[in-house]
Amino acid sequence: MSRLPCLLVRLLLCTAVLPALAWADDPEVEPASAPEFTLVTLNLYHDRDDWPKRRVQIVETLRRLQPDAIALQEVLQHETLPNQAAWLAHELGYQSHFVTTDPPSHKRRYGIALLSRHPFLEQGETLLHPLEDHRTAGFARVLIDGQPLNLYFTHLYWAPDGAATRTQQLADLLAYVEATADGIPSVIAGDFNADADSPELAALHDRWDDAWSLLHADVGMAEATTLNPAYFTVPARVDHVFVERGRLTPRHAQLLFTEPDAEGTWASDHRGLLVRLGIDDAAAP
Repeated sequence: MSRLPCLLVRLLLCTAVLPALAWADDPEVEPASAPEFTLVTLNLYHDRDDWPKRRVQIVETLRRLQPDAIALQEVLQHETLPNQAAWLAHELGYQSHFVTTDPPSHKRRYGIALLSRHPFLEQGETLLHPLEDHRTAGFARVLIDGQPLNLYFTHLYWAPDGAATRTQQLADLLAYVEATADGIPSVIAGDFNADADSPELAALHDRWDDAWSLLHADVGMAEATTLNPAYFTVPARVDHVFVERGRLTPRHAQLLFTEPDAEGTWASDHRGLLVRLGIDDAAAP
């Protein structure tokens, strides 16, 4: 074959490849997949049962998973204990938003917190009634691939006979969401001290989906319990991630800290819950 036909063949091949490359790089032709967000909720069990040992496996697991945000309950600080959420945030390279009813002047402060890999665009908090229970809810807004997302976190009243109190606290929380969401997709996470289908959480059912139930409807309570069986004889799933229906899609949910470390130390008296969410295309305000 002469040199000229060879050149013509090469030119034709290059011309055929260029449109394919342009199509692959054109976001209008092949749009990116919907943004995803990963959230963990974990009751820290404050400083009980050798916190210096427990925190090692908590940090190692969270550092490996790299969730976008972490909702924490039973966060404590006192004279000899640095704020647990702030310590974890420092170890992980996250931001921290700590919420408590204890004044800043108090050496002992106890509450809830949110850690985030993403900068906080806004932060807030509210008190939950009855005030004598010292319960709160926190709020932070983050940006995920250009899409704002609201994160609400809380810890409701603990007693088994406290359904009426939890009902009131949830009403306060949902009123706070209504006042601050600004039409932006929202997540509510934390320790509710009640199953997702319990009567006191019924106010969530019209608008919010329990991420675990959507993905693991057939899993029995013995396997789904978020109360650590090493501490509690009766299984119960009380730690939840609720997502705004039609705007966020749960894609994966798993329990964390289901085994002790090599020395038999448990991370907490609760298991952690990790949920991966898709932010729906229709979610943008």
